[in-house]
Amino acid sequence: MLKKIHHIGIAVKDLKAAAEKYVAITGIKHYETEYVPEQDVEVAMFEVGESRIELLQGKSENSPISKFLEKNREGLHHVAYQVEDIEKALEELKAQGFMLIDEKPRMGAGGMKIAFIHPKSTNGVLTELSQI
Repeated sequence: MLKKIHHIGIAVKDLKAAAEKYVAITGIKHYETEYVPEQDVEVAMFEVGESRIELLQGKSENSPISKFLEKNREGLHHVAYQVEDIEKALEELKAQGFMLIDEKPRMGAGGMKIAFIHPKSTNGVLTELSQI
């Protein structure tokens, strides 16, 4: 079902400052930024091999990232796996008893279909499925 790790999402308070650190770490000077209105989040993507690092900054207190940062410190927010057929993957996971945050996909950064699996079902790690 899983093709590869698509990206690792990291919650940050200051996207510009965090992006500067990741430019230094990765050596990648050119990265994409995007605003995702559905989640009220600004995203910076760094391609690293076949995967990406996704830095996320909430743009209001209602953003899921802002809420995450209220309870936690900056750091790992989620791991995203690329799947061939997200609807089928969600059906299979639900049938196996996984707790889904999203029973139907929604639009994420880059126009991808995404859906989240609750951390209670994945050993405490928020898991995202992504279909390009």
